Amino acid sequence: IKKMRFQWNWLYLSVLLINSVAAEIENKETLDTDVEVKDFDKQSQETNADTEKSFLEAVYQTPKPTGEVYFAETFDGGLTGWVLSKTKKEDTDDNIAKYDGQWEVEELKENPVPGDRGLVLKSVAKHHAISVMLTEPFVFDNKPLIVQYEVNFQEGIDCGGAYIKLLSSSDNLNLEYFFDKTPYTIMFGPDKCGEDYKLHFIFRHKNPKTGEYDEKHAKRPDVDLKKFYLDKKTHLYTLVLKPDDTFEMLIDQTVVSRGSLLEDMVPPVNPPKEIEDPSEKKPEDWDERPKIPDPNAVKPDDWDEDEPSKIEDPDAVKPEGWLDDEPQYIPDPNAKKPKDWDEEMDGEWEAPQIPNPKCEAAPGCGHWVRPMKNNPKYKGKWKAPLIDNPNYQGIWSPRKIPNPHYFEDTHPFEMTTVSAIGLELWSMTSDIYFDNFIICSEKEVADRWAADGWGLKKLVASANEPGMFSQLVTAAEDHPWLWVLYILTLALPIGLGVLFCWPTKKTDEDIGFKKTDVSKPIMKGELKQEREDLDDDEIEEEQENEDAIEDGKMNEIEAGEDDYEENEVADESQEEGDKSNKSGSEDEMKEADESTGSGDAFLKSVRKRRVRKD
Repeated sequence: IKKMRFQWNWLYLSVLLINSVAAEIENKETLDTDVEVKDFDKQSQETNADTEKSFLEAVYQTPKPTGEVYFAETFDGGLTGWVLSKTKKEDTDDNIAKYDGQWEVEELKENPVPGDRGLVLKSVAKHHAISVMLTEPFVFDNKPLIVQYEVNFQEGIDCGGAYIKLLSSSDNLNLEYFFDKTPYTIMFGPDKCGEDYKLHFIFRHKNPKTGEYDEKHAKRPDVDLKKFYLDKKTHLYTLVLKPDDTFEMLIDQTVVSRGSLLEDMVPPVNPPKEIEDPSEKKPEDWDERPKIPDPNAVKPDDWDEDEPSKIEDPDAVKPEGWLDDEPQYIPDPNAKKPKDWDEEMDGEWEAPQIPNPKCEAAPGCGHWVRPMKNNPKYKGKWKAPLIDNPNYQGIWSPRKIPNPHYFEDTHPFEMTTVSAIGLELWSMTSDIYFDNFIICSEKEVADRWAADGWGLKKLVASANEPGMFSQLVTAAEDHPWLWVLYILTLALPIGLGVLFCWPTKKTDEDIGFKKTDVSKPIMKGELKQEREDLDDDEIEEEQENEDAIEDGKMNEIEAGEDDYEENEVADESQEEGDKSNKSGSEDEMKEADESTGSGDAFLKSVRKRRVRKD
C-alpha cells in the first residue's frame, strides 16, 4: 500500500507540473493582447486588460493628482521649471568639480510605456545637480508629509545614488547655485557603493539652544535591498512622516523600515541629561586587574623549560623496501634540449626533474628519517598561576555631571519648511531613470498617483516577462545538461501513468490467493454413513443438535446469500464443482446444495464428539 501511495503521489506531482507548464503557455498567449488601464485598488493597484490586438500596447495617460499636492511631476512635458546647477562642488578637483552631468527626458529602455517619459541621468563619473521649486511650500504642522517617486537603475548600479533632497525654505535660495552644501531639510532615497546597499532617510535637526543643524540618520532597514538595485525594474520609493513623530519607508508599497524620530535616529535627537566629566582623569594607582600572578608561587625543580615540544620516535622502524640510494626526483630522460638554447647566454642546459618511477612502487626513496612525535617531557615556559587581585578596584570611569548642552525636543516633526526639491548626485553608472514625483499629505492621493504611473509600468513589465516555459528553454541554452533533467521530468509521469494505469491480466495464482474458502457439499449418503457409525446415545444427541441447526438454517442461508454475492469467484468455483460431480442426480445435487451449511455444521459437531469419546 505504501508503494502504491508513493507511486500515485509521483503521478499527481507530475500531472501538476505539466498543468503548470500549460498554464504558463496559455497565460503568455492571453497576455499578448491590447491592455487598457481602467482601475486600481488602493493597495494592490490591479489593472484590467482589454484584448484588441495581437501585441501588448499600453494606453497611457499622464497621471493627474486627485487631491491637494505640494508638488507633482511626470516629465511628460519636458523639464519645464527645472533648473540646472551652474556652480561647482567645493573641496574637489577642478576637473570634476563642475556640475556638468547631462540630463535627458526619455522613455524606459526596457518595457517602455508609449508616451510615458522620465528624467534620466546620462553621464558617468560626473556631478549632476538639478532642482525645481514646489508648487506650494510644505509646512510641518499637523499634516503628514508623503514623498514618493520612481527609480529604475536601467544599467544596474556600480557606485552612485538616486536620492532626492527637500531643500529648506530661505530668502537666499537660488537654484542655479544648488550644490552639496545647499541647506536641505530631508534627504531620502537609494544609494549604493561597492556591496553597501542603503536606503537613506536623513533630516537636519535644529538645535534649539545653539541654532545649529545636525544630521539625524534613520537606522538601516533589516530588509535585503540588493534586488532593488540589480533587477533593472522600476521601483516605487515612499517616505511617510507623521505628526506623531513616527516615520515609514516603503519600497513598492511595502514597508521596509519604520520607527520613531525620537528613538530610532542616529545620533539621537535629544542629547543625554548627564555626561562623563571630561576634566576627570583615572588615578595612576588605580588597579583594574581582576587576576594577578601568585607572587608566592615557585617553579618546580623538575620543570625543564629547555625540553623541545617534538622529538624523534625511537620506536619507528624503516619500512621494508625503502630505496635509500634512489633519489625522489630524476632528470626527464625523454626531455631534449631546445634547438634555440644558447649555452653562452642561457647557461648549461639541464633536463627538467620528474618523480622517480622506482619510488612509486616502493614505500619511499632517499635518506630515511625517523618521524617526529610529541615530547612527553615538554612543559613549556613556566608561569605563576593567577589568583584574585586583593587590590582590584574595578573598571574606572569618570563621574557623571549634568550635560551643559542638554535640551529636550519633544516634537522633532516640526522641521524647517520645505520649498524646493532637487537631485544632487554622483554616479559611476549611467541611465538612472526618475519619474512621477509627488509630495502630498494624503495616502489615498499618493496611492492613486502610483496606480496611474508605477502601476502601469509594473503591469507592462510583468506582461512582457517570459513565461516559465520560455525561461526553462533559455536556461537550457546556457546549461545544456538541463535538457536531460527536462526529459526525465516529462518522461517520468508518462512512464508512471503507463505502469500503474494500464490494465494487467490476473494470474491463476493471484485469483487463488484472493478467493475465499468454500464449503464442500455433503451428500445425504455420506451423512447417513456417519450416523450409522455412531452409538444410539450419540444419534439421539446428534438428532437434537440437527433439529437446532435446522431451526437456524434459514438465517444461515440468507447470510450465505450475501456472502456469495460479494464473492463471485467462489460461486463460479462451486458451480464448476457441482457440474463435475456426474455420479449424483440433479435432485441429489440440489438437496446437497441446500443442506451445505447445516451439513457442514453437523459434520463438525459429529467429529467433535468422536474426539471427546476417544
